Amino acid sequence: MKLRFLIIYLIIFAVLGTAVCIYVARGSKQDAPSYPTEINRLVIRLGKEWDSVCDMKEQQIPSDEPFDYAVIDPEGNLLFYTEKDIATSVSAATARYDVIRDIEKDGVLVGRLLVHNPFLELQARRDRRQALIIAGLFILMLLISLAYFLYLRSRVVRPFDRLKGFASRVAAGDLDTPLEMDRGHVFGAFTESFDIMREELKSSREREAAAVQSRKELVAELSHDIKTPVASIKAMADVMSLTAKDDLERDTIAAINGKADQIDHLISNLFHATLEELEQLEVKPEELSSTEILQMIKEADYSKKVSGSEIKDAVVLADRLRLNQVISNIIANSYKYAGTEIRVQSAYDGTSPQYLVIEISDTGGGVPEEEIELVTQKFRRGSNAGGKDGSGLGLYISNYFMEKMNGSLECFNRDNGFVVRLKLPVA
Repeated sequence: MKLRFLIIYLIIFAVLGTAVCIYVARGSKQDAPSYPTEINRLVIRLGKEWDSVCDMKEQQIPSDEPFDYAVIDPEGNLLFYTEKDIATSVSAATARYDVIRDIEKDGVLVGRLLVHNPFLELQARRDRRQALIIAGLFILMLLISLAYFLYLRSRVVRPFDRLKGFASRVAAGDLDTPLEMDRGHVFGAFTESFDIMREELKSSREREAAAVQSRKELVAELSHDIKTPVASIKAMADVMSLTAKDDLERDTIAAINGKADQIDHLISNLFHATLEELEQLEVKPEELSSTEILQMIKEADYSKKVSGSEIKDAVVLADRLRLNQVISNIIANSYKYAGTEIRVQSAYDGTSPQYLVIEISDTGGGVPEEEIELVTQKFRRGSNAGGKDGSGLGLYISNYFMEKMNGSLECFNRDNGFVVRLKLPVA
């Protein structure tokens, strides 16, 4: 509630309270009306007419005066009265503060006039009016207080609850739902500012996401661009190895070629990881024959350590490029960490749908059993990889590709060696 409304409320309350107090104070001083002249005339008239009056017995007659009265004889017997429920005896009249006058005839007391005093009735009526006025004042204050409460609820409590809910949504990350504009409540001046804050947070988050996306794309582009000169270095090293004059020169060229292979492998891993985060690693399965898979194995086996290659005749559904990367990664890991002969064998999985299972194994000691489930996670390597270059992405990317091709990749130890089992769906 604004300050001016509170001031108006206090002024109204003060004025009404003062008026009631003045009315009560003035009303308490008011007395019942008195009619001395009329009473004197009535006493004289009754004295003159007493002979006709004294024969009456408890009769009710209409009042010919502006007041009610009763007449009794000297013994206290009621002769007549003008209204019920008025005093008809001296004692009762005295208790009610009534006017008591003697009626005389020829100087002799013949009766008494009891003039009813309406003070008690007037006081009761006045008390009822005062009670009604005070009750009305309290009801008015109650209504004003209720209106004030409803005002606070609609203009303070509910807007605050909306602001609280809005803050909770923003904290939870919902920056798309705008805050309802309403300048009619106490927080109206802040509503627009809060919504501007939401828009700024949304814009800031979008700019941050765009910046992260841009950095990822830059890394992907640089990784791709670096592969071109590395390929040129390898090609020139191959040419130079053909024209080498002695063993020292050939060894130097072989070292250059090996380091170029290492750089190419690291750049490939970085490129693949970046593309995956960008969700740009496209996998498009197609029909491939087992002879193509065998050719991929031969191309990846540049050190000629694969023996006993056996691929069952089948047509599988796989992405040619991605499957080639998977096989190359597995054989390259065996070269790096085992350095032993590699055995490749295949079989059919009889379940429906049918799969072609390819196992690539070595005899290099394997991976500790507690680490088997970790080697396919990003940036995780076995504890036996110490001292060897690597980024921990090869098996992670391979597993990702196999899942995208609706197949699977499983790693385990067998016969003192490490085995990678690939399952490809048969077309």
